[in-house]
Amino acid sequence: MRIAAGQVQAAPGAMLRRFYATLLKSFGPQGWWPARTRWEVIWGAILTQNTTWRNASLAIKNLRKAGMLGWRSLRQASLSEIEQLIRPAGFYRQKARALHTFIDWIEDTHGGSLNLLFAQGAAPARAQLLQLKGIGPETADAILLYSGRHPVFVADAYTRRVLSRHGLLPAKASYESAQQILHQHLPVDQAMFNEFHALLVEAAKRYCHRNVAYCEECPLRSFLERNSKLETGNSVPKPDFESRVSVFAKAQELHTQREFQV
Repeated sequence: MRIAAGQVQAAPGAMLRRFYATLLKSFGPQGWWPARTRWEVIWGAILTQNTTWRNASLAIKNLRKAGMLGWRSLRQASLSEIEQLIRPAGFYRQKARALHTFIDWIEDTHGGSLNLLFAQGAAPARAQLLQLKGIGPETADAILLYSGRHPVFVADAYTRRVLSRHGLLPAKASYESAQQILHQHLPVDQAMFNEFHALLVEAAKRYCHRNVAYCEECPLRSFLERNSKLETGNSVPKPDFESRVSVFAKAQELHTQREFQV
């Protein structure tokens, strides 16, 4: 799997925006996060950890039927009650405690107000969320982006898989380094971060699987030199992110030199 001729010299930001436009045209708006309230977004972000969205949504439906989607009603429920309702999401004991921890914290710290939490700004709110047991960087960023509407890119495994296979991220980029690159090369736009992340997740689920990449069927196939069904692993050559950035930097340098020569 190699980058199509001429693509490597494009600026990373320009390439990312072309990916975004291509996926949006192919898939259409994704309408994320699929929730009715901001609280439901937060419960979903916690429940979807280490499972599929389908399983998390089943747990959300159970909470809705029980009238426990509001933070007050959920706080009044016992851990055992919550555990039974969210069993479809897996790790139900840990997740029940995470839900209770968040609810106790939001009441004690912000009087139960999400507005007060998010009004601090993304960085302070993120730092507070990461102190809570059961909430890691990806969950915190999903809460900030989809519930708080802050421009924070959720650089999850789906995102890193698709973009690294196209050389827009290093092959083994960590969550933090991938997010830093995306923030560096994309405009600060909450709506775009929201839609782009959802589109990348959809592309990964449909075509860019962990062990098999169906490149010939993917709307991003035009960005590859060869389109075929590829089995991932050590045998699959990954486009090189550093080479892409290096080539672009050299092109910029040559352009600058020519400007000074004129």
